[in-house]
Amino acid sequence: MDYKITQDDMGTHLDWQHENVTARMIDWFWSNMEKCFILWHPSQHEPLEWPIAPKHGNPIGAIHNAPQTWNDGRRQNLYIRFEDLKDVEPEVRDYICYEHVMIVAGLGFDEADLVDPKPWGYRIHQWEKTDYGVVGKSSAIGMLKKETKEDGMVWAAHCGEEVGNWGVFLPQLYSLYKVVTNPLRNPFTDLSVDGKGRDAVYRYIK
Repeated sequence: MDYKITQDDMGTHLDWQHENVTARMIDWFWSNMEKCFILWHPSQHEPLEWPIAPKHGNPIGAIHNAPQTWNDGRRQNLYIRFEDLKDVEPEVRDYICYEHVMIVAGLGFDEADLVDPKPWGYRIHQWEKTDYGVVGKSSAIGMLKKETKEDGMVWAAHCGEEVGNWGVFLPQLYSLYKVVTNPLRNPFTDLSVDGKGRDAVYRYIK
């Protein structure tokens, strides 16, 4: 995988591309992260749990606890929620430029932060098909918890390895799970959007 890092006043951004990974595989990944979270970053991730699991056809509102240790040595539980696009600040949605989107909100470091959750910041992951595979962009944007450019580069190193590992395991794992037809055990949601920027809306999530 090739990727490029840029930074602006809102945050840090990775532009990336993959061969042999499809947009549908990445759509599937977001509702099935517990099956592969350690594979996503083998040296820094621990097993993922869902305090609120995604539903087949609509993962919005699902919350996962993603324990991990980054390159700076900080071990942390990260409680992360899948967001409805309409609930995300317009200036964050302005970054939506591809056909498939998942925006997640960082809520805090323990279950107490779920009582009255307010996004500390957002991660935007977006992608679309190409002739060779997929092209995408991942962004880290701080809100209540502002992020320095140095913070952004620590995240970028972690995210670059995560996104890069999709090419290592995702085609095989997606293919293996095709035999599991029960949507309770193998949920799926098409994360395509109509429109771009603050006008983007999910095509299939109602």
